[in-house]
Amino acid sequence: MKKLNVRLVQMLIFSIFLVSAAGCGQEKSHSSKTIRVGVVKYIEQDDYINALTDCLRDNFAKKEKTSQMHIVVTVKNGGGKQAIQDRVVEEMIDAGCDILCVDLVDRTAPTKIINMARRNDIPVVFFNRELVREDLMQWEKLYYVGGDAAVSGVMQGEMAADHIVLKNSKKKGKGKYDPKVDRNRDGRIQYVVLEGETGHQDAILRTDEAVGTLTAKGIKLDKVSYEIADWSKDQARNKMTQLIAQKKNEIELVLANNDAMALGAREAYEKSGLSKEDYPQIYGIDGLKEGLAAVASGKIQGTVYNDKEGQAGAIAQLALALIEKRELRDFSLKDGRYLFLPYQKVDREEAVKREH
Repeated sequence: MKKLNVRLVQMLIFSIFLVSAAGCGQEKSHSSKTIRVGVVKYIEQDDYINALTDCLRDNFAKKEKTSQMHIVVTVKNGGGKQAIQDRVVEEMIDAGCDILCVDLVDRTAPTKIINMARRNDIPVVFFNRELVREDLMQWEKLYYVGGDAAVSGVMQGEMAADHIVLKNSKKKGKGKYDPKVDRNRDGRIQYVVLEGETGHQDAILRTDEAVGTLTAKGIKLDKVSYEIADWSKDQARNKMTQLIAQKKNEIELVLANNDAMALGAREAYEKSGLSKEDYPQIYGIDGLKEGLAAVASGKIQGTVYNDKEGQAGAIAQLALALIEKRELRDFSLKDGRYLFLPYQKVDREEAVKREH
């Protein structure tokens, strides 16, 4: 009987040890907070957005390594349709995401996403496509991170002007332009715009400011065509192939809203049979790897670097600050809601430096 009691006591002590051990294990597993981040792109096939998203993942991964947080990042896309993106966001909210990072399909139609986020008290950091100010201001947990699109257009126009006008030229009209650009010597520049997307604010601002900057610098322009190419290299190549068939070597300047379209334009000329002396000056925006390589090699004459690394870092930092309900005094927010990252001109010299 005594031996039996000893045995029972031993079993009881062992059971208590197991429960205690399980309790410690459970406590340890909850010592790191799990944060669920929902990232929703406007479409899958966009090189710049994909590169930015990769940077965003990297930023969250680095933060996870240096903190007690377990950060789960889920990336989906809206398939180029706002109704689809709305459903994707709803699914993410239902799955328990803590914050949303959204690249809107339609910058004028964020209402459903905003209302869903507000009902569930989930902050939203919009990026890439700047929504209408009145929409951003309707709730205090809405923010925007991106570049000032107007500035990128100005920089593109300035780079083009620097290549068009002969250095130290005091001439007016005919003769003041570099004959390698003004090939027909008419004192005017025949140009084409490859625009990203109908109604996209960045596309509109980049186009208007690039052309406006050239005009403000006294450069006389003749518009050959404005072509919508949906940010796509393939579409830009097709549109430029058609224009080259019609205009031959008449086009002297191509202003593309992004690098992909600039590269598409270059490919169209390479396949046209025209000599390189008949190629126009071509400028892009974004400064992705392929675009920078093309500038360094002289295939296109310049691009404007759109700081995807800086934007991704800012999105990640702002998202975590919002989740942790920290003060945002360390962020340079314009009007308390906008965080703009600077652009940078990249000509051939700068592109070569970046390669090394």
